Amino acid sequence: MNVRALGLRGGVVEEVPASGAEGMAGTRPPQVRPRARWLWLAAVIGPGLMVMLADTDAGSVVTAAQSGARFGYRLLPLEVLLIPVLYLVMELTLRLGLTTGKGHAELIKERFGRGWAVFSVGVLLVTTVGALVTEFAGIAGVGSIVGLPPLLIVPGAALFLLLVVASGTYRRVEVIGICLGLFELAFLVAAVGAHPDPGTLTRSLWSGQPLGNSAYLALVAANVGAVVMPWMIFYQQAAILDKRLTVRDLRSARVNTAIGAVVTQVVMIAILVATGTSLFHHSSVSLDTVAQISNALTSSLGVEGGRIAFAMGVAGAALVAALVVSLGAAWAFAEVAGTSRSLNRTFRQEPLFYGVFSAAVVLSAVLVLTSASLVGLAIGVEILNALLLPIVLVFLIVLAWTALPAPYRLRRWERGVLVLVTAAVIGMGITLAVTAV
Repeated sequence: MNVRALGLRGGVVEEVPASGAEGMAGTRPPQVRPRARWLWLAAVIGPGLMVMLADTDAGSVVTAAQSGARFGYRLLPLEVLLIPVLYLVMELTLRLGLTTGKGHAELIKERFGRGWAVFSVGVLLVTTVGALVTEFAGIAGVGSIVGLPPLLIVPGAALFLLLVVASGTYRRVEVIGICLGLFELAFLVAAVGAHPDPGTLTRSLWSGQPLGNSAYLALVAANVGAVVMPWMIFYQQAAILDKRLTVRDLRSARVNTAIGAVVTQVVMIAILVATGTSLFHHSSVSLDTVAQISNALTSSLGVEGGRIAFAMGVAGAALVAALVVSLGAAWAFAEVAGTSRSLNRTFRQEPLFYGVFSAAVVLSAVLVLTSASLVGLAIGVEILNALLLPIVLVFLIVLAWTALPAPYRLRRWERGVLVLVTAAVIGMGITLAVTAV
């Protein structure tokens, strides 16, 4: 008896024949050979890498910087442990998108009804506004480092994002976004330039943690909230469809996501190491803005090394994150409304999609000019993400149980690991966020 595995082409679900025992429900999915000409490209450039680069956004940057400055290398083990957690969640997201041919909000609407879909997009909206405000606040901070006033650099960045999306196709937007995100590698220069002690770094992996310290718990909650954000799931599931990937691309998409998970956490570790080496034990250092973090780093990295590396990293992180966050919201709104949505079509063809994107960018650029402290705002947003993360993960798990076609359903060990990891993340996020508040 043959079963047929679901495939996608151009956003339309089609059937791909599978024969023999490999296609039977409850077994491993049929081994479809990935398209050779896309394998390497998708492993380096793809939705997985872009969304992961956006994960290390301006808010995450200042959260990691504050973590290193306040507690040295104490939070380094957490950053390492979050790598498999990040991959597990995002791999499940791409599996859902590739096998169902639907975006995350659209799938929730189909399975649970319009009310739950609206609720999920409401959660997305809260995190989207908070994230976008921190991205533009980060850009404003970069402006203060290079001598440009917020009234010039923030509108300039907003106009740049609008032009990138309005003038390009999906592929062009993705390439530009990844190129911007790669500026985050400048943080590696800052970490190496700080000359951390290898022995101290190694000992930090098993050193005791100050669990009774409320400031420490607040930063743990912020780092948990920074690793998986609701807009990441909505973006990746929609982006792989707009890129017209199919189940044939599942293997390469997994490679892309794994590379991205490692890269984003390596960047977080680099920031933590740079500030932990340079600023730990300097309790008198004020870290209320990006410029103050950059200035503090110059004491050990020098003016050129500290200021330029930090400015480049924050600018790249903020811009790619602003793209991903606003596009994720635009795709989700259009999915709930039941309208078409694609970067490969024009504003006239997709008014709601482009309208939501533009409104999110412009509104956030306006709001950020009234923000006083990026560090406080960023940590608050990440704690909020930790509080809202359980809602998103529960939707993801239920969809994995009910929406994945039989050949691609979670195997028993995957279910066990996913439930344990999700329970741990939910418990830690809620407990630590409430304690911190």
